[in-house]
Amino acid sequence: MAHEDVLRWLAANAPDVPVIVPGASTATVAQAAAALGVAPGRIAKTLAMRVNGAVLLLVTRGDARLDNKKARAALGGKPRMLDAEETLAVTGHAVGGVCPFGLATGVPVWIDVSLKPYATVFPAAGCRESSLEIAPDRLAALAALGWVDACTLPSPV
Repeated sequence: MAHEDVLRWLAANAPDVPVIVPGASTATVAQAAAALGVAPGRIAKTLAMRVNGAVLLLVTRGDARLDNKKARAALGGKPRMLDAEETLAVTGHAVGGVCPFGLATGVPVWIDVSLKPYATVFPAAGCRESSLEIAPDRLAALAALGWVDACTLPSPV
């Protein structure tokens, strides 16, 4: 039902944002990038974590890595990733389809500044076969408490 929850949430809050169903899995960053024909950095991955006992979501670019020092400073403590079962319970979305829309609980959402350089990014849409395209600023305005700097970008090759 997670995908339907996202569709209902979008209909109520952002009816102009269409869901993309590319006909292939979007469960991992690599799969989503290939299915959507975009660079991995444009995939907006949603990480479920616990910081100082509180659960939160962090949306970051697909090729970024959580930086422990930056995350502690930005989020107020050391992040611990949730397991798949707890992620599903908190978000209503299975791992591979986790996104900041249509959430099962009022879990706070933060957006990492690593997404800012892109005109549009592609978060999941509640299941492992769907996504949507949205500007990072709009994503933040619709679904987040604000911006944080908690990740490290990949080194240029």
